[in-house]
Amino acid sequence: MSLLQIDDLQTHFFTSGGVVKAVDGVSYSVDRGKVLAVVGESGSGKSVTGLSVMGLIDAPGRIVGGSIKFDGREIANLPSPEMRKLRGARISMIFQDPMMTLNPVLRVDTQMVETIHAHRDMSKPDAWALCRDTLGRVGIPSPDERMRAYPHQFSGGMRQRVAIAIALLNKPDLIIADEPTTALDVTIQAQILHLMQKLVEEDGTGLVWITHDLSVVAGFADDVAVMYAGEIVEQATTDALIAEPRHPYSRGLIGSVPSRNRRGARLAQIPGGAPPAVNRPKGCRFATRCSYRTAGCDAPQELRNHVRCWRADDLPAFDEVLA
Repeated sequence: MSLLQIDDLQTHFFTSGGVVKAVDGVSYSVDRGKVLAVVGESGSGKSVTGLSVMGLIDAPGRIVGGSIKFDGREIANLPSPEMRKLRGARISMIFQDPMMTLNPVLRVDTQMVETIHAHRDMSKPDAWALCRDTLGRVGIPSPDERMRAYPHQFSGGMRQRVAIAIALLNKPDLIIADEPTTALDVTIQAQILHLMQKLVEEDGTGLVWITHDLSVVAGFADDVAVMYAGEIVEQATTDALIAEPRHPYSRGLIGSVPSRNRRGARLAQIPGGAPPAVNRPKGCRFATRCSYRTAGCDAPQELRNHVRCWRADDLPAFDEVLA
């Protein structure tokens, strides 16, 4: 049984301009001790899927269909008191903006100790020591001194490391990380990735890593789910996706990585932009940007053999395209 199992999830936002189908039939799973990378451009629905799992979708949005099972238990639209018992204890989320986690008017030690006491019976000295040690694990120097500081006294990168430390405090079974290393320099980014990988391997934690950075995916994730316009367009092991992506959008993402371009050639790019979130096309949502488009792409595309493209088996080999 998967630790997290999402089936046909639909999260919509009801606005004056129409219904925004931010997540429109998404399915994926994460096992214990595994890393799933969810990749795609801004607006593809990656973060909204994560927020749906956490029970953090507010009006005008709501989950209108599908299933979210955590450790075999249905948690989609779980009552708030029950969700609060899971959130921060067994499921944690690391946000791209650390100030979504940190309270600007409370000292770091207060926020961290309260996170522990919300879910665990531990003496204050023991909780304080655990918080200090966790700050040290995420690379914050002089953690005893930093524990007594306020968020505004930290740099942006250090605030993010505090937010990551808070997510790790209660040793959750599942962590959803929404581009948490975007604001960090490459040295600290590597340190955090190593820490998360160690956590997954040693504690059997399941990790959903939301990102647009394919260089991170290549050396970090076990599996990849590629999202576009509210849908999963391809799912595969990381090695398989990097070596031979089957959906034209996945090919565009990987082909646009600078290291895949010929020396001296113009950087590859995906033309155009994603369709509007309201009144999306009934056929393939990537069709207007796809160089392989035919009349068959006007029909709705189902996810077959883990790819949402009826021409997936007819496309030329990826190496030939890059040549």
